[in-house]
Amino acid sequence: MKLKYSELFNKINYFESQVNELSEFILYGYLISINGLILEVVGLKAPIGAECIIERIIDNKPSNISAEVISFNKDKTLLFSFDKTYGILPGAKVFLKNFKDSNYFIKKMPLGNNLLGRILNGKGELLDNGPELDKQCFSIIKSKHINPLDRKPIVDVLDTGIRAINGLITIGRGQRIGIFSESGVGKSILLGMMAKYTQADIVVIGLIGERGRELKNFIENILGLDGLNKSVVIASPADESPLLQIKAALYATSIAEYFRDYQNKNVLLIMDSLTRYAMAEREVALSLGELPVSKGYPSSVFSKIPILVERSGNTNSKGSITAFYTVLTENEDDQDPISHICRSILDGHIILSKHYADLGHYPAIDIESSISRIMPDIVSNNQYSNACYFKRLFTSYQRNKDLINIGAYIKGNDSILDNAIQKWTSLEAFLKQSTSEKSNYLNTCLELEKILI
Repeated sequence: MKLKYSELFNKINYFESQVNELSEFILYGYLISINGLILEVVGLKAPIGAECIIERIIDNKPSNISAEVISFNKDKTLLFSFDKTYGILPGAKVFLKNFKDSNYFIKKMPLGNNLLGRILNGKGELLDNGPELDKQCFSIIKSKHINPLDRKPIVDVLDTGIRAINGLITIGRGQRIGIFSESGVGKSILLGMMAKYTQADIVVIGLIGERGRELKNFIENILGLDGLNKSVVIASPADESPLLQIKAALYATSIAEYFRDYQNKNVLLIMDSLTRYAMAEREVALSLGELPVSKGYPSSVFSKIPILVERSGNTNSKGSITAFYTVLTENEDDQDPISHICRSILDGHIILSKHYADLGHYPAIDIESSISRIMPDIVSNNQYSNACYFKRLFTSYQRNKDLINIGAYIKGNDSILDNAIQKWTSLEAFLKQSTSEKSNYLNTCLELEKILI
């Protein structure tokens, strides 16, 4: 009986707190049209970014949805819905949310160490079944422009735990790398290995526009409990509103910035995928009437990708953000505008090959096409020379593979190819790595040296 009284008392306190938060007056407008997820409202004055509530009735019960102000034209305000718009009636009332707060258009989001091991969406709402977050960890996200002269140079090697990357495509702490691949070549497995094995204080993972089934599989089977405990996962599956997908990408970056700038942590930011983020931006831009200029993408998309990417990297703080952005490619099509712009603004690229994946060669990294622009500046001359020679041997063998297999190559005609044939088993074994195997940077360099002796 005491338990029932306690529950009733808690409900009364919660109801009282909700009533106290109500504004003395309510701002609202009327819905006059819907076009997809775009809602046109009159009679409501709200700034860009303000969140609103729209009346909706389903099965004779109120089931309101939320939307965000993204544009206005004279007396008309345009909102982009976070939810599906079925069940909304003409003339439905649109309420401005949290008007009592003077900064009602600036929403507080969860930040801090309480997020470690948690899974959230783009609005900062929990997706896992864990305990509610403490209200003290909610704060206003402040994004700031980074003066390029305030960026510290990249001088330290980042140990990713992956042999092929450590030895041949060495990454620096604070570098931004693109992982270019088609679907089904082991991209998620590679990202999971990075999240578990990379030497970073915090791992922030943004899963943008991916299949909902893969979300749980990635967290439970690929990332694992050990990987999740030092990670923050921000997820927005493909069936969610494009606006939520955009917010998830921005929110994941903001969390990484918080740990870098305010806690001086070395952060690993993994975003899968940058292409889905661009597609979400495209859908919002086209809904607002922007004209496509390349492969259906409006021009605004090509300016928003660099803005997002430039937020990572090194600053004048002690922390850093090393970022890996996945980019989807179609049959290695070089004409894809998103792939093209990502190559130009990132500090290197790792290419995953469907050919290697079909052969069961994992991770399916195409060493010949992959490059780290920072590598020559952060590794010793000896390691760089070894890496270049390794690539020469590997490339020489691959280009003459058919001749070797049919016995048409005569030994002694090419000293590089002769050496490649002799060492091929060791070269191939160096590039392969199981998901349960971790190879640290120093051991990788010694193993590379041993192969080439």
